[in-house]
Amino acid sequence: MAIPPYKSPRAASYDVVIVGGAVIGSSIAYWLTENDGFDGSILVVERDSSYEFSSTALSTSAIRLQYSNPINIQISQFGAEFIESFQDRMRKYYPDEPAPDLGFKQNGYLYCTSPEGAEAARERVALQREWGAHTVFLEPGPLKDQFPWLNVDDLGGASWGTKSEGWFDSVGLMNGFRRAARHNGAEYIDNQVISLGRVGDRMTSVTLKTGETVNCGVVVNAAGPRASVVAGMANLSIPVEPRKRHSFVFASNTPIPGRMPNVIDMSGTFVRPEQQLFLAGNTPTPDGPADTEDFETKHDEFEDYIWPALYNRIPQFDALKVRQFWTGHYAYNTLDHNAIIGFHPIVSNFMFANGFSGHGLQQSPAVGRGVAELIVHGSYQTLDLGPLSYERVEKGEPFLEEAVI
Repeated sequence: MAIPPYKSPRAASYDVVIVGGAVIGSSIAYWLTENDGFDGSILVVERDSSYEFSSTALSTSAIRLQYSNPINIQISQFGAEFIESFQDRMRKYYPDEPAPDLGFKQNGYLYCTSPEGAEAARERVALQREWGAHTVFLEPGPLKDQFPWLNVDDLGGASWGTKSEGWFDSVGLMNGFRRAARHNGAEYIDNQVISLGRVGDRMTSVTLKTGETVNCGVVVNAAGPRASVVAGMANLSIPVEPRKRHSFVFASNTPIPGRMPNVIDMSGTFVRPEQQLFLAGNTPTPDGPADTEDFETKHDEFEDYIWPALYNRIPQFDALKVRQFWTGHYAYNTLDHNAIIGFHPIVSNFMFANGFSGHGLQQSPAVGRGVAELIVHGSYQTLDLGPLSYERVEKGEPFLEEAVI
């Protein structure tokens, strides 16, 4: 990994120090600088400002509303709204060039379900629709009519998000957050946090790789797959570890006609169109913790697991050729696969924004806004993210969410 030359901070003290400057950290910086109640200083420390190996850059850049918990539905609803309005929101930060369009492809997610799981899927769709989502449940016959290329013989049906679900430009979203935050006064440095100062129940300072120590009012852990390392510097712990996720772009001899959604097979394999090609991935076998520097792709995952699942679900995928591949990391919450957001209950100026387990990109607009509200006002002002707080980790009480990929 090529690390750019480290930079030093301009000041000796900051009101907020954010550890990690990818999409979560930059969203927090953006929302803080947009908050009328905040006039403090912000330092964002990013260890690799090329973002080459960041989870943001290596994600599959998608968003869905198909969850079983109303909070997750609402988080993604705001995310979809933000992505749709991104160009207008960012226009003032691009005075001399067009503001970026994130290219939101609202083809939806298509969750395939077994006959045994159909009733539970219908119940989730009813809940999602109750909260304003545009999800529909299609039984095998109508499902085949809508998507004639799909094998439905072993399915009980599928749920389809017809609007506000799909995929978009992840790096464009992150860069917009960064540009706006810096324009509004947040300071970004290419550096690495190597230790944190704590006195009793307060965080006091951040020490950098270049040797500087800066005082801080609030420390925000937005370190993605390295979240546990940063928490450990404060003598705290969270159940978050890096998990590898492999992505494969392939060509098919047979095109798929019409509007193809992001198909989620019962096996866990997903596939979606990428212009004339297709993107696929799955939960690797086996799935366990990875080294933070390990980005090697497991190629037999495609041959042994992904391709057979694709061929079973979409018979046109009988002849495929991998054209591109990459491996990124989930910041995987081993307790319940959901985000950990908010201040530590004892170390009251240490903030968590961790453990998104593959959902961080889509949840970044709402989470950044919520974290900023907690810092400025001491409470959530828009969407209450309280059930995702750290307290559940201490109690060992998982946040229940059925629709986890």
